[in-house]
Formats: sequence, structure tokens, C-alpha cells
Amino acid sequence: MTSSRRLVSSGSPLEPEIGFSRAVRIGPYVSVAGTAPIAADGSTAGPGDVYAQSVRCLDIAEQALRDSGATLADVIRTRVMLVDVTRWREAARAHGERFGEVRPACTFVEVSRFIDPAWLVEFEVDAVVAESDGGARTS
Repeated sequence: MTSSRRLVSSGSPLEPEIGFSRAVRIGPYVSVAGTAPIAADGSTAGPGDVYAQSVRCLDIAEQALRDSGATLADVIRTRVMLVDVTRWREAARAHGERFGEVRPACTFVEVSRFIDPAWLVEFEVDAVVAESDGGARTS
């Protein structure tokens, strides 16, 4: 069985420059790249506000999941990168609003900075799209 590689773009001008995709799906596996809080106009969403930036990151990641045929319910792992890990609860609030029922494996890490110094947080998301099982899930 050969899996096809499906690339998902967010339209970012950085994608072709860097050589990356917002998300990649191979078979049931979807990986969403580090997602920064970029507003629709290209500016930084929620300057200085970790929660608002987290919401924007998750909005972008969720759209990439949808574009790849996945949903938040398919997410198995998230990574939350912060420039100030002491502010983790602000990012956790946004994470919990999206994933409170899903409860993926999650890691919070501190990084020294991002490409844009106005970005306070980035998210990575991995998902596995379950085969049709009639909706059965185990917990």
C-alpha cells in the first residue's frame, strides 16, 4: 500500500522561502508545523498577550487540520513553545479550551526567541485520523 503525501499551505510567503508546509499528511498521519500568532494582515496577533497569541496559533493550526481532512478530535500530541515559560498558564488556558475533551499528549517548553521577537508562543500539532470505526473511541 502506497501512502500519498499531501501538503497543506496557509499561504504564508515564508513557506516557499524556507521550504516548508503548514501541514503534511501521509496516510492517517498529520503534522502541523510550528504555528506562530500571525494575523490575517501579516502582523502579530495579540501583541504582548500570550493567551490571545495562543488562540491565534490554534486557529491557524485547526484550519490546517481541517484542510488536511483532520479535526481537533484526531490530535494526539501538541507542543507549546514559549519565550517565557512562567506564562505557561495563559497558553494552557487556550489549549484547554480546544483540547479539554481530547486531552492529547502535551509538552510546554521555553525557547530563547522566535523569528519575530513579538511572537511569545508557537504551537505544533500532530494528529492521526482514525479509520472509520462507527464512532467508537476508547478512553
